[in-house]
Amino acid sequence: MADAVEHRIAAFVDKYTPAIAAQLRDARQRLRAHFPRGVEMVFDNYNALVFGIGPTDRTRESFISIAGYPRWVTLFFLDGASLDDPQGLLEGDGKQVRGIRLKTPADLDSPAVAALVAQAIAPHREALAAAAPLSTVIKAEVEKQRPRRPASAKA
Repeated sequence: MADAVEHRIAAFVDKYTPAIAAQLRDARQRLRAHFPRGVEMVFDNYNALVFGIGPTDRTRESFISIAGYPRWVTLFFLDGASLDDPQGLLEGDGKQVRGIRLKTPADLDSPAVAALVAQAIAPHREALAAAAPLSTVIKAEVEKQRPRRPASAKA
């Protein structure tokens, strides 16, 4: 079953240019490393391919995610507006969600981003500790999607 899910995910990622696909795979692996327990939810949506993490498979419990766009990969914090961000890394001005456009997946390992990830995890620590080992579930796969490659990169 896990092999079938990973095979589908590989097909989702392969829609991107090789460079963005590699960044997305690397960022996903780095984010997953923070979560020995919980559920990774995959959404192959209209706008982006999203990998969200939560303590259960309930979409509303996802609190951190990686999203792939045609030209970049973004780390999203669903409660980002409440995070302490002394470096001013978080982008967005909505009431809740904030994100960081990753220059490289290694940005996830920087001390400032790691501190934001730790803050995001803190309110969910108990629920994550009680969760099963990390598993992956595909929550959405929509037929109609924006192109996953920039117009100038069609191949």
